[in-house]
Amino acid sequence: MKAIVHDSYADSSVLRLDDVPVPRIGAGEVLIKVRATSLHIGDWHLMTGLPLMMRPFTGLTGPRQKIRGMDVAGHVFSVGPGVTDYKVGDAVFGVVDGGLAAFAKASVRKIAPLPASLTMEQAAALPSSAATALHALRDVGHVEPGQKVLIIGASGGVGLYATQLAHGYGAHVTGVASTAKLDLVRSLGADEVIDYTTTDFTEGDFSDQDARYDLIVDMSSRHSLEALQRVLTDEGTLVVVGGENGGRVTGGVGRMMAAPLRGLRSKQTLRGLVSATSADDLAALTALVAAGKLAPVIDRSLPLAEAGAAMAVLESGEAVGKLVLVP
Repeated sequence: MKAIVHDSYADSSVLRLDDVPVPRIGAGEVLIKVRATSLHIGDWHLMTGLPLMMRPFTGLTGPRQKIRGMDVAGHVFSVGPGVTDYKVGDAVFGVVDGGLAAFAKASVRKIAPLPASLTMEQAAALPSSAATALHALRDVGHVEPGQKVLIIGASGGVGLYATQLAHGYGAHVTGVASTAKLDLVRSLGADEVIDYTTTDFTEGDFSDQDARYDLIVDMSSRHSLEALQRVLTDEGTLVVVGGENGGRVTGGVGRMMAAPLRGLRSKQTLRGLVSATSADDLAALTALVAAGKLAPVIDRSLPLAEAGAAMAVLESGEAVGKLVLVP
């Protein structure tokens, strides 16, 4: 089968289209004929091997799993032993091993039936990013109607879904993004927007509680935890989701680990989020799509062979929505 592979850690130039064996499936797994795969920031981390602290788990000198891509939509091609909920031909979406390929294997614990209202490309744009946003707001942030919520990185892969979900939960949403993406953030449901290229929202007088936020979801790591605490209410919650500015060794992980420690000295709740997508999460996302509270946002769809170019766009931060690749 055709797949995008890489043998070493590097930038997008390391990716190549090659012929590889079709994956073998085991008990509780299905083989999916991939119809669409969306790129996720996790794909970039696994391609580059950064931060370095993850290499003991992914491969010290090169990737153990040589095919990137985790979020897909497609049709079940075959089922493994013990699989009863899916049959050949079923349309599904979810998280797989090696989605930038003609076929990919997945655990039934990480897939769900394709939402009836979505195309393959739209469904592929949802799983990991939308589930992470759901975990940040619902499970860690415990968002409530009427709260003031700040989404930092509101136009990014997770942020574009966090903005929609916060609005859908009835919060007053402020989205932080670059100049070119403010209109997108408004269209996603933000009541207010902040252009981080011209405004530092952590500066100013925050002695009045009403000027602060009940919940902050941070995907950017441009500001220190201390600075974010200044704009958080006395008993507010900060959820740190990754971040790309933490250096080569720990990346955003170090900041995620530091957040709970700072929270020990405060009435504020500071949490780092590590997210894993499950079938239950996908079912919840499907219900939100059906209710009109969540919609995929796609920048463009490209042929699988152009995965390297798509990954370069992902790294540049220029994409306005998710990047999707089709075989």
